[in-house]
Amino acid sequence: MTKTLAETADSWLSDFRSNVLTAVMLTEALRHALRRPGGRIINMSSIAALRGGGGSYTAAKAAIIGWTYDLARSLGKDGITANAVAQGYTTGTEFFGNSMTPERHQRLVSETQDSRPGTPEDVAAAVLFLASERASHITGQIVQVNGGALFGR
Repeated sequence: MTKTLAETADSWLSDFRSNVLTAVMLTEALRHALRRPGGRIINMSSIAALRGGGGSYTAAKAAIIGWTYDLARSLGKDGITANAVAQGYTTGTEFFGNSMTPERHQRLVSETQDSRPGTPEDVAAAVLFLASERASHITGQIVQVNGGALFGR
């Protein structure tokens, strides 16, 4: 079934609103409260933004990366860092809904170098590090949490 142009626009706007606009609005609402120096912005992107193949979702997650770079540039002088986490296949989430077949699971796991899917704890560990004082000199970076399914650039 081919989508109409209106349906396509609705789908793209929905992905943009839920993945980009929510992050922008939250950040803008709290921007004044960020500690100077020491504030941290950590955006959530996706492996899809870096390797493509996901249509409007991919484009929305790529927009998060571009916006993260803008934040790093504009807030760096205030001692605020801005980074993004681009996670790969992560079990224990509702992202895939009912579309995760055993075959797809195996294919995604086989793309990793450590032969396992990511976990929410893996992603949380990256976020925790980026939020820490130890990451105070890291800004404008995309931290991939994907078991090597896609190497850094």
